[in-house]
Amino acid sequence: MAGRQRHRLLLENAEQLVLVCGRREPYLRRDGATRLALLRAASVVVGLDGCIKAVGQADVIRNEFSEATFERIIDCSGKCVLPGLVDAHTHPVWAGDRVHEFAMKLAGASYMEIHQAGGGIHFTVEHTRKATEDELLAGLQQRLGRMLRAGSTLVECKSGYGLDLDTELKMLRAIERARKSVAIGISSTYCGAHAVPKGKTATEATDDIINNHLPKLKELKLSGEIHVNNIDVFCEKGVFDLESTRRILQAGKAMGLQINFHGDELHPMKSAELGAELGARAISHLEEVSDEGIVAMARAKCAAVLLPTTAYMLRLKQPQARKMLEEGVIVALGSDFNPNAYCFSMPMVMHLACVNMKMSMNEALAAATINAAYALGKSDTHGSLEVGKQGDLLIINSSRWEHLIYQFGGHEALINYVIVKGKVIYENERCETMSSY
Repeated sequence: MAGRQRHRLLLENAEQLVLVCGRREPYLRRDGATRLALLRAASVVVGLDGCIKAVGQADVIRNEFSEATFERIIDCSGKCVLPGLVDAHTHPVWAGDRVHEFAMKLAGASYMEIHQAGGGIHFTVEHTRKATEDELLAGLQQRLGRMLRAGSTLVECKSGYGLDLDTELKMLRAIERARKSVAIGISSTYCGAHAVPKGKTATEATDDIINNHLPKLKELKLSGEIHVNNIDVFCEKGVFDLESTRRILQAGKAMGLQINFHGDELHPMKSAELGAELGARAISHLEEVSDEGIVAMARAKCAAVLLPTTAYMLRLKQPQARKMLEEGVIVALGSDFNPNAYCFSMPMVMHLACVNMKMSMNEALAAATINAAYALGKSDTHGSLEVGKQGDLLIINSSRWEHLIYQFGGHEALINYVIVKGKVIYENERCETMSSY
């Protein structure tokens, strides 16, 4: 019996309680991703420390915690409870707007054609350099709020629209301030090698990052002023080649950053093979990954962060999700939110992954929870509903969890509550009066 101990939250009698994992798995792959742990008529308890204290059948939980007191109790009858979603790849800190480039793409211009004409990343860099830190923070907070209302409770946030030391640090400081001021969890990524700055060669940019950016970042990290988790490089033809990418990633790893980088997006670069060799935690995009790269990633337990929004909006060929899953790669998902791929919603990302990349709904949910958390080095605390993990949860107004993926764009009316560390951060009153799904 739990006695008269106080707890933060009790979610009672959910029609479905989707645990995702039930045995502390750090990730799910192959058959594991097709059979998710799920309980019916179940409840979950979150303690005052924000961590899950119990999950189980409703009658068992009710008996065990009969004398406990709760700050809040929510009746989940007829509803589903899931882990908070994890967005494993975003670029949410920037100024400026690129809606005009969307029109150019629709008219047939390629990503690299726009980039080489001074648009794309360079357009955003120009506006981001002019913006103040407070202006960047305000935009970031607004975007993170929209991600949270769409169900994301842990988000990877990259710098990368500065390309000079001062602006990159300005972006990372905005991310650090957001970490302390918003409820959503943040994994911070230094992405100074997002493009080659104007007036520099790739080799000169690489030397600047290794000799100036990273030493300053290490200094600020050691002082506690900025907390950075990952290092990223855009390994691409006409941007950073394989050797420059190797040098930057190795330097970042040497200062304790996880390797988590862009690879094999527009051209086959052997990025996957490089990432496996360097012990990368994750590689994103992979539309042009080789068969050998897929095998190497599976052996190295290097997560593939697939971005179906990017392939959809840029009209690229889809990443080979099925081949990766069959080969045993840990497949994760991200929104790739940025001025070029403007999508806040992981439910929509999961839908696109199922339709365009032929993933099952179970595989997509695993990819947007436990595997995305693994890609950020956070699957010990996030990505599933298990005792000891952080109490980040969604309640959806449906008797089957699959509606979160099935209802394309329907998440705004479907998500009833978003909960972080056992506290209700978002309550959608529209759900209270809606008829059964």
